[in-house]
Amino acid sequence: MSYDLIVVILGLAFLGAAALPRLIDGTPLSLPMIYVMVGLALPLILPGAPTVDPIRYGIATERLAELAVIISLMSAGLKIDRPIGLQRWRSTWRLLSITMPLCIAALALGGVWILGLPIAAAVLLGAAIAPTDPVLASSVQVGPPGQGQEDETRFALTSEAGLNDGLAFPFVNLALMLAVLGLTTGGMAQWLLEDVVWKILAGVVVGTVIGHGVAMLVFRLCRPNPVADGFVAVALTLVTYGSTELVHGYGFIGVFVAALMFRRYERDHEQHTAMHDFSEQVERLLMAVLLMLFGAAITGGLFGSLNAGAIILGLLFLLIVRPVAGWFGLLGTDATGHQRATIAIFGIRGIGTFYYLAHGLNNTGFEEAHARMIWAVGGFIVLASIVLHGITARRVMRQVS
Repeated sequence: MSYDLIVVILGLAFLGAAALPRLIDGTPLSLPMIYVMVGLALPLILPGAPTVDPIRYGIATERLAELAVIISLMSAGLKIDRPIGLQRWRSTWRLLSITMPLCIAALALGGVWILGLPIAAAVLLGAAIAPTDPVLASSVQVGPPGQGQEDETRFALTSEAGLNDGLAFPFVNLALMLAVLGLTTGGMAQWLLEDVVWKILAGVVVGTVIGHGVAMLVFRLCRPNPVADGFVAVALTLVTYGSTELVHGYGFIGVFVAALMFRRYERDHEQHTAMHDFSEQVERLLMAVLLMLFGAAITGGLFGSLNAGAIILGLLFLLIVRPVAGWFGLLGTDATGHQRATIAIFGIRGIGTFYYLAHGLNNTGFEEAHARMIWAVGGFIVLASIVLHGITARRVMRQVS
């Protein structure tokens, strides 16, 4: 495929990212569904197009998905109006501490019993699938900063997506440790100290310091003319992510925390809206590219390892495991039964799963057959989530708002 044709395709994709949300408003279609369909069709109408293989191009897949996720985490953090707290965020903490581990455990067991995967590969599958995606879930999240669209359902899904992409990382690292060392006392102790305690703490601390510091620069040091530019969102994202990773912390957690800290300053200032809008636009462009590549990968054979057991496991997760684990996790909160059901069901899977699959497989020596099975199951769950949740999200969210 020629460079000029690639430029045209990207231009049309970006144009679609701007125009399609208005054109499909009121229809059962969603923007992610359309981009996956376009990606599915591209290899068929462009026979010379290269085969998209996320395993062969694992590093590129990891980096592109990584960029999309961190931009989305910044956007999610900036639009949350509710101050952070143990009680105010109670539903979030329960989703993270109860629902996500239950989902990881269920998928890991399913990977071993149904798919015959080794335990390390099964844990990686569970950790990659468990997080609620911040990129594809805009239809079920809170509105822009200061607009008050923050009912308990939208808040829980937004805050969960903001934090669980980072909190899934310890379980991904657990899979990597199991692949190398197996289940040993020394390995588990090192995992707890480094991958659970230190890296989470480093993410929170670095995110707090940089988010607070950049807010001071923008709103205090630049007075009487505070900075009002969307580029600050990208700058804050990149500086926080890189700094957190440099001290061996979880950059995903750092970025989301930095966004929350920045949001605390001058809460009604137009800068928050400018930063959110800009990061959301960048997020949408990256999403368009990734989902077209995902569709092209499906046409190119991503589902070649998919079998009946993998399909059953994927549907069990979306239709039973996540809803039941979500409902159980939210027991005891102030959410109504309808809200609990909606939060539990709409744990949308997406770009974060692509990142963790690529990252995990890039850093382990799993057999290719196991790697392709993991990608097939993960890709199937993401595709099913895009279709099922995309068709129903708008109608259901109108009822709970």
